[in-house]
Amino acid sequence: MSAPALSDSATTKPSSARVAPRTDIQALRALAVSLVFAYHLWPEHLTGGFIGVDVFFVISGFLISSHLLSKPPTSVADITHFWARRVKRLLPASLLVLAVTLIASRIVAPETQWGNTARQAGAAALYVVNWLLATDSVDYLAAENAPTPVQHFWSLSVEEQFYFVWPVLIGLFAWWALRRGRRRAVLLGLAVIAVCSFLYSVWETATAPAAAYFVTPTRAWEFALGGVLACVMRGSDPDDATTHRSWRLTAQGRTLVAAVGLGAIAFAAFFYDGTTPFPSWTAAVPIAGAVAVMAAGLTACDGFLGRGLALRGFQWLGDVSYSVYLWHWPLIVLVPYVSGRLGLLDQAVIIATTLVLAALTKKFVEDRYRFTRAAPRRIFTIAGLGMAVVLVLSGLQLAELSLRQQRSEAALNQAQSGQDPCLGAGSLIRPDHCRSVKHETLVPSPAEAAGDKSAAYEDVGGKDCWSTGPRFDLITCTFGRAEGRRRVALVGNSHAGQWLPTLEAIAEHDDLQIVTYLASRCAMSAVDQNLPTPAQTAACRSWVDEVTAAVIDGSYDAVIFTNRMSVGAKGAADAAASERAYEIGYEAVLENLAGHVPVLALHDTPAPGDAGLESVPDCVAEHIDDVDACSGSRSDWVPAEPLKQAFEATRPKNSVFVDLNDYICEKDSCAAVVGGVIVYSDGSHLTATYARTLSPVLQPPLTEIMN
Repeated sequence: MSAPALSDSATTKPSSARVAPRTDIQALRALAVSLVFAYHLWPEHLTGGFIGVDVFFVISGFLISSHLLSKPPTSVADITHFWARRVKRLLPASLLVLAVTLIASRIVAPETQWGNTARQAGAAALYVVNWLLATDSVDYLAAENAPTPVQHFWSLSVEEQFYFVWPVLIGLFAWWALRRGRRRAVLLGLAVIAVCSFLYSVWETATAPAAAYFVTPTRAWEFALGGVLACVMRGSDPDDATTHRSWRLTAQGRTLVAAVGLGAIAFAAFFYDGTTPFPSWTAAVPIAGAVAVMAAGLTACDGFLGRGLALRGFQWLGDVSYSVYLWHWPLIVLVPYVSGRLGLLDQAVIIATTLVLAALTKKFVEDRYRFTRAAPRRIFTIAGLGMAVVLVLSGLQLAELSLRQQRSEAALNQAQSGQDPCLGAGSLIRPDHCRSVKHETLVPSPAEAAGDKSAAYEDVGGKDCWSTGPRFDLITCTFGRAEGRRRVALVGNSHAGQWLPTLEAIAEHDDLQIVTYLASRCAMSAVDQNLPTPAQTAACRSWVDEVTAAVIDGSYDAVIFTNRMSVGAKGAADAAASERAYEIGYEAVLENLAGHVPVLALHDTPAPGDAGLESVPDCVAEHIDDVDACSGSRSDWVPAEPLKQAFEATRPKNSVFVDLNDYICEKDSCAAVVGGVIVYSDGSHLTATYARTLSPVLQPPLTEIMN
């Protein structure tokens, strides 16, 4: 026996009854997918197009809640039948796109992309990739990874997790309402979820914005508001075009409400950008807009706006919006690997191909499986087999990559054990001797170079060696000789951490103990740095003070001091003002250290990413037969160095400023590969392999200030 619908105006219809979809919601779907598509193609023009995903979330919350409210689940069988319908609707198309994307990536993408694509595709097949991306976003080693062609599946993962939980919640709320005779129990339950999730979204975005973008709890309020709207509209059938009559508005009134809602969505799409805290409270603008459009319930009979939303083009695009979303991003990521660019012609091809693939997928995949009749057990079995296919493809890709990396490691070990004096920086240290030396094999391989970073990125004694936001706790790790005769401190952000392999190579011969004080992004300068949140800015400043005191009290023989100016100074009008602010901050730190510990200050290293080369390993993989294509001008790659001016102004006792960039770059140019070694692991950090080859030129000045 089924439970009655939780609505005063609920009606029942035969299960075979079919009604036309609401034209306003179909048009809203078309708008949402168009915003996302345009944002991904032209992010510099439609800077807030990412809010299209949030519009989708509200639509899903409204439609699914309306469906569940019309006949709340009262048993496990009801819930499994709901899940089975969702599986039929969503998984065939998504698993097809994942499988095709994995194969296409293997064929056209560089090997540097295979690992992350396979890893994320496997997580996407299980609908948990949003949590993987949230983890990567706060993992400094992974945060700068290039977007994969399956990264957009994060929103589908959030939606699937909603579909998994929502019928259970609606069923529980409905049971409570019937048991206690409180007809508004479902509305109150959904409202509580919306409020709690909204507050959490604001807090998490303020404290951990990168992770907040992906995790499910920060988005739950968007679905819940759709559910609240469904409850307020008295549980009317979401496909019933007369739903709007419950609002007792005239056609002009409904048009005005819908127009204001569309205006709110457009405002966010054009005026939001990457600096907008999101989701947070700012997401309320496009969410409220979507709610307003659906609440208005415009039909084709409701004036010019209703007729406009009902246009056949909008209805068709809304109908295929799911497949458009699935196909568009893999094409945007992979086409440039084939054409070498993303120009107007490429964009036109991507748009046309996406629409064709979406139409074919809708007809031959979505509709074919959506309307098939099968028992839930059979549906889940087939879905499990489809997931297994994607997981096997992902596993095979990872296995191939592992074999390639094993061969690369063997080549690297052989090169290092041979003590080749021309390996890496050795070719610039001894240019005359090494000019004619050719290295046939690149070490590390492009795929391995992305992960060839210092041991500070590994767990050391069960702990992370990096201080990270939002707290920036004081963290130290010890490397080199455990009972070394001399102790040095390595201090700064990631561009200090990249010198750890150099120091470890020195420690092998100099009986050196190395203690690290490293932070992610936060530079060792007494300046308010423009980090993602005010709390992180304040915590970074406190970290600088704490590290300064700890180094002074640590009885070190020397401190190695260097940083990358990752972000501007807070309140600085331009780059020059930021550099001056950092310089003053460095002066304060150096003055505090003066007389307590000798300082070896290092000039910051070249950063190809500043000149647009975001990933050197990717570039090398794409131009393996012409690595010179990944070279750049030294003047473009070498950053400004306010630490140098600060050092010259303070001249700390028994200290030295060292610039080793002549052993990374030629006089006028910088290369991606030097002496057979890939120099960078990304767009600015030295590979551990290359850093080790710099030990012969860092050792003399370090030894000098310790004597």
